[in-house]
Amino acid sequence: MVKTTTGAGAPSPVTPATGGARLAPGDPAYRRAITALFAAGVAVFLLLYVTQGLLPEISDELRITPAEASLTVSATTAAIAFALLPLSALSEKYGRTRVMTASVFTAAVIGLVLPFVTGLGPFIALRALQGVALAGLPATAMAYLAEEVSPAAVSSAIGLYLAGNSIGGMSSRFVAGLVAQWSSWRVSLGVLGVIALCCAVVFRVTVPKAAHFRAAPIHPRAVARTVGGHLRTPLLLRLYVLGALFMVVFGAVFTVLGYRLSAAPFHLPEGVIGAFFLIYLVGTVTSARVGRIAERFDRRTALYGGIVVASAGVLVTVADSVAAIVAGLVLITAGFFTGHVIASSSVSATATTGRAQASAVYLTIYYVANSVGGTLAASAYHGAGWTGVVVVCLTAMGLAALVAVRRI
Repeated sequence: MVKTTTGAGAPSPVTPATGGARLAPGDPAYRRAITALFAAGVAVFLLLYVTQGLLPEISDELRITPAEASLTVSATTAAIAFALLPLSALSEKYGRTRVMTASVFTAAVIGLVLPFVTGLGPFIALRALQGVALAGLPATAMAYLAEEVSPAAVSSAIGLYLAGNSIGGMSSRFVAGLVAQWSSWRVSLGVLGVIALCCAVVFRVTVPKAAHFRAAPIHPRAVARTVGGHLRTPLLLRLYVLGALFMVVFGAVFTVLGYRLSAAPFHLPEGVIGAFFLIYLVGTVTSARVGRIAERFDRRTALYGGIVVASAGVLVTVADSVAAIVAGLVLITAGFFTGHVIASSSVSATATTGRAQASAVYLTIYYVANSVGGTLAASAYHGAGWTGVVVVCLTAMGLAALVAVRRI
């Protein structure tokens, strides 16, 4: 069972501002909330990883190394990590839905500008700005669900939101690769920008007004005390580290995947490589169901299952076989989303004060790990091939097993 702790700092934003029951499965408002957050989740990961499936083409056109090209992904994830806490704090004052709306629309507009940017430096700078815009959504979305949804359904609701993340992540790679094969990577960026803008519209039209949110003034010292309290809570700290280690594996594998499949002995075209990202659908199914699995079994058991499955998947990808790589990616994806859903939902359930900040700290560390994992894996691949990527991933999962020894 998850213990309930209270962070130090600002007043709790979860005290109902109005009466009424929280949203539960079966309620029309619950379905609207899930639809809205699902669409927002699609947009976030669609834009976050918009260049990941195009890295070989970007490397070729700009004549840069894999590590340099990977900065078009890691700059965005690093920017999200940098901006998560400030923007989640803004949501405590100005409201969850207002901040999420501004976030998703701003990021989508930047996505429409990207295809017209020339030069690696300006492109990376704009991707970083897009990351800052995206930072207003992930932690705020989790806080919104924790406040508005009945406690028994929070894990499932967050799982469905993260399922939207997986759809967005899959679409960014698959659609990008398919369009790039017949046109160019710049046209791919434009198509994905339009899709993200449509998702933003769906979010704004369907999201229910927050009924259990109480605005609180922003006091930097209070926010700092709240974050410090979260970081001094042993359970939260372990959850933060676990989310980061799972993300190292996922970011490492999918950042380098395109380079491996486009090189010998595979030499696969962009459209076929993009199809590999359909494996993200495994994450969609896993995210939607893992909450129920955790309710049936304890969370630590579920985490160990995710570690074992992801590690097995990494080992399977060692073989120079398309079938083996597909099987390995399926296992890695299922293992990653199991760990991510359990860790992130546990953070929301554990923190009773400053929930947005608690989720923001989790996601800050998570996205830093994504940046580190992707860049480290690209360098390892450049120096030691796929074997170097395997070593990075297995090391991360070994550390995760040690962290999960303590009861979650």
